[in-house]
Amino acid sequence: MENIKQITKKLQRSVAEAIQQFSMIEDGDKMMVCLSGGKDSYTLLNMMLHFQKVAPISFDIVAVNLDQKQPGFPEEILPKYLSNLGVDYKIIEKNTYKVVMDKTPEGKTTCSLCSRLRRGTLYEAARDLGCNKLALGHHRNDIIETFLLNFFFAGKLETMPPKFMNDAEDLIVLRPLSFCKESDIETYSNALNFSIIPCNLCGSQENLQRKKVKEMIANWEKESPNQTSVMMNALQNVSPSHLLDHSLYDFTALQTKVSEPEL
Repeated sequence: MENIKQITKKLQRSVAEAIQQFSMIEDGDKMMVCLSGGKDSYTLLNMMLHFQKVAPISFDIVAVNLDQKQPGFPEEILPKYLSNLGVDYKIIEKNTYKVVMDKTPEGKTTCSLCSRLRRGTLYEAARDLGCNKLALGHHRNDIIETFLLNFFFAGKLETMPPKFMNDAEDLIVLRPLSFCKESDIETYSNALNFSIIPCNLCGSQENLQRKKVKEMIANWEKESPNQTSVMMNALQNVSPSHLLDHSLYDFTALQTKVSEPEL
C-alpha cells in the first residue's frame, strides 16, 4: 500500500504533465475550480492550490460550488471546509434538482439534463467572477469511459478533452486531472478524510451505461493491469489515415506514383 506522500507525489506529477502538455495555465489567469463535494473535486482543488504555490507564474483561484437543492444536501460542509482552508469561494444556489426531476421522464437517466443545466450555471458564474479559466475534476478513467460510451452507444470517436473553449469562446475549460488514475484519487481522498457529499441524482441510478462500461474496464484491468494506460496512450496517438473519416483525411487525393519509363 502506497503512503499518502507517494500518492500525493504521483498525483502532482500527473497534474503537472497535463498542465505542461496542454498549456493549461498562464500568468495572470483567474481560475474557477468547480467543487461538487466529491473525491475528484476535492483532489482537484488541492492540486491547484499546490501549483499556485510552486508555479513560477501567478494565477488566482476561486472555488465554486453549485448547490442544486437536492434533498438532504448538507449545505454547511463546503463553506466550513473552504473557510478553514482560507480559499476564496462562492456558493451558488439554484434549484436545478426540481427542473431535472420535472423534465426527466420516469425511468430515464437524469445525467444529460443535469449536466447541461449545471454547465450553463457554472459558465455564467465564471463570467460574473471575472474568470477566464474553469477547472473540472474529470480524471483519466472518466476520459476512457466517455470514449467507450461514445464508441459503443453514440457511434463516434470522441471523449472529454483536457482543454477546450466553450461555445461563446469566452472561457477555457480545463481538466487538470486528465492523467490521474481514479484509484489514486480515491486513496488520496480516503487518506485526507474528505467530507464526501454524494449525488442523489445520478448516484441513485443503478443501470447507467457508464456503470456498465466502468465494470467492463475494471474486468480488463484484472487481466491486464496496465490496460487503462495503454488506452490513454491510444487517445494521444491517432492516425487519421487509418480511420474512416473523410473530413480528417483526404482519401480522394490519394494517387499512386507513376514512374517514368527508363530509356
